[in-house]
Amino acid sequence: MDLSPTLSRFVLHWGEMGTRWGVNRTVSQIHALLYITGRPMHAEEIADTLKVARSNVSNSIRELQSWSLVKLVHVAGDRRDHFETSKQVWELFRTIVKERQRREITPTMEVLRELLADPAIAKDPAEAKRRMQETLELLDTLTLWSDEMLRLDTQTLTKVLKLGAKIKKLLGRTPAEDTAMGA
Repeated sequence: MDLSPTLSRFVLHWGEMGTRWGVNRTVSQIHALLYITGRPMHAEEIADTLKVARSNVSNSIRELQSWSLVKLVHVAGDRRDHFETSKQVWELFRTIVKERQRREITPTMEVLRELLADPAIAKDPAEAKRRMQETLELLDTLTLWSDEMLRLDTQTLTKVLKLGAKIKKLLGRTPAEDTAMGA
């Protein structure tokens, strides 16, 4: 499959963006290709389109499946495995947030809880313990908030996110008050 210059640029940029987030470039490009084409593709077609090795495609597909971003599908009349991703950007967003939380935030919270519960922490500076506790509280708060936000339907979530700075007005706070509070 030949991509138009526009689609090719999208796929290449998605790959660059992925590397900045700690994701392999080819993994990100495959995800972008499946998303932007909006149809199932088999590994050979993906490899040909992106001009990457078939083995690289297989490894990348496995990585995307482990993130719940790509699933195996079958196409009538074709015995090859095909792969697809959601066509809904909000569904992808929810999946990525949940996976990042599961892989990165939850383990960090578990380690912080273990460290704070360890009697050996009494030998460390109180300031260090306080910082760990504050970090755990922040991650707990963010996790609870994100869980609530992700349960909202897409229309409501979009409205909440677009509120942005308007929330300050709703709460009756001024920018000067935020500055004074260190926000």
